[in-house]
Amino acid sequence: MTNHPFAKLGLKYSVVRAAVECGYSEPTSIQSQAIPRILRGKDVIGSSQTGTGKTAAFALPIISKLGKHGKFRCLVLEPTRELADQVNKSFIRYGRFTNLRSALIQGGVGYGRQCQTLAKGCDVIVATPGRLLDHFQQKNLHFRDIQIVVLDEVDRMLDMGFLPDVRRIVKLTPRKRQTLFFSATIPSAIENLARWTLKNPYTVNIGRRRSAAETVTHQLYPVARSQKIDMLIRLLEDADYESVLIFTETKLDAEVLARKMETRNFAVHTLHSDRSQRERKLALEGFQKGKFEILIATDVAGRGLDISGISHVVNFDVPRNPENYVHRIGRTGRANAEGDALTLFSSDEIAEVKAIEAFIDQEIERVKLDNFDYAFTTLLRERPQSRPVRRGRNRGYVPADTLPIDINKRRR
Repeated sequence: MTNHPFAKLGLKYSVVRAAVECGYSEPTSIQSQAIPRILRGKDVIGSSQTGTGKTAAFALPIISKLGKHGKFRCLVLEPTRELADQVNKSFIRYGRFTNLRSALIQGGVGYGRQCQTLAKGCDVIVATPGRLLDHFQQKNLHFRDIQIVVLDEVDRMLDMGFLPDVRRIVKLTPRKRQTLFFSATIPSAIENLARWTLKNPYTVNIGRRRSAAETVTHQLYPVARSQKIDMLIRLLEDADYESVLIFTETKLDAEVLARKMETRNFAVHTLHSDRSQRERKLALEGFQKGKFEILIATDVAGRGLDISGISHVVNFDVPRNPENYVHRIGRTGRANAEGDALTLFSSDEIAEVKAIEAFIDQEIERVKLDNFDYAFTTLLRERPQSRPVRRGRNRGYVPADTLPIDINKRRR
């Protein structure tokens, strides 16, 4: 175990053992660069593409530094409940061979159990900003003993308007602390926050900030808006998918699309902010366990969620913010696996498409389905290519109109 690549980074035996049991053999680039600096007490800014192991990059060294159970010493702030829950579970997995305690503090659920957990004492709190401040104001916790603060997915916190709360929380923590920033992108507003919060940080920037995972295939499907649902259903019938994450721009669109797909016997569920925390948790668990193969979500699921095995991401609506495109499609092609990112776009979304291509510095292939009864749209004058359909991983391509479709396999 002492010769294991994670042990060579300086991690304690108990942490390396947990990493091995989680199936980790070699550290990713961000892990190999960030972990030794965090262990030495450096402030760190970590920026890399999604799916590159950012959570382990800060959780493993933090657990190694904390050592054994004591006071509340580490605070991890997350923008969404789902991310907080996911990161808390990671701390539990990585700390399984220690007596450290991790607590999840998030909104959408009652206060009772959280108060009980805080009263028993914990070493690490993973929280959303609003609920954390509620507990602070109710004197259920204090920040006096905090040694490490992690701000995760900071750009998403900016998008969601959480930065004032984040600034307030950071001000309440001891000035002598270690601060870690981890995010997929570091826009200028976040750089200003970093200068105020961090001291001589070490920056880890893996790959281009605006790039998407190289293992993901991108395709654009021009279609009249009135035919988007028909196009989506055709794509799903043609594709050899394992699980599909579909993004819509609004909560209402997600529900309407789900109802229409259910009438076509697709096993589908929705994930958005109008769902209760219990409903959101059940949706994610059902998707992860294969209870249903298709999850329709708004951008609440676009950041950081580590759902293994997503073979396809579909943008039913083109994201208005180009950065959201990178985050959405980052749900597939994780950990160097292959994935497909399909985007349906109508004539009123051309500006958004061009903004995405400029942002990622890449022209995305336009494709046209064979034997699809297209309504008139000026988009088809661009002469998109006929679409090849992936017939299973690494098994080549066949024309869409000759692909055998196993309806029973893909519908329930």
